[in-house]
Amino acid sequence: QVQLAESGGGSVQAGGSLRLSCAASGYSYSRHCMAWFRQASGKEREEVASIDSDGGTIYADSVKGRFTISKDNAKNMLYLQMNSLKPEDTAMYYCAAVFCPYGLEYFRSKGYEYNFWGHGTQVTVSS
Repeated sequence: QVQLAESGGGSVQAGGSLRLSCAASGYSYSRHCMAWFRQASGKEREEVASIDSDGGTIYADSVKGRFTISKDNAKNMLYLQMNSLKPEDTAMYYCAAVFCPYGLEYFRSKGYEYNFWGHGTQVTVSS
C-alpha cells in the first residue's frame, strides 16, 4: 500500500525558510505526479506546487518565486523548499501522489484528483 509521510514543518519568522520532506513508501510508478497542498484554518485547501515524472512543475501564483518543489526518485522523497515565508503561508501542508501517465498539464486539464495523501505537517509563520 502507498504511504506518504511529511516532515520538516515548524515555526519560523516572516522572511525565513523551511524545507518540507515527504517520504513515500509502497509507491513506484514510472509515470507519476506529486504535489504539495496546504490548508489554513478556515480556508479551502490549495494546491501549492506539483511535479511530474519528467520534472515539469506547476506553482500556485501565491508561491511563485519563493517555493521550489523537487524530488529524489532514488530515495522516494518529495521536497518543498520554502523561502521568504509570509504569515499567509501558515497552514497544514500535505503531500499527495497519483499515477499520472501524461504529465501535469494533461492531469490538471482533465480535473483529476490525487489518490494518495499524507497526514500533514504544520507550518506557522509569524510576523
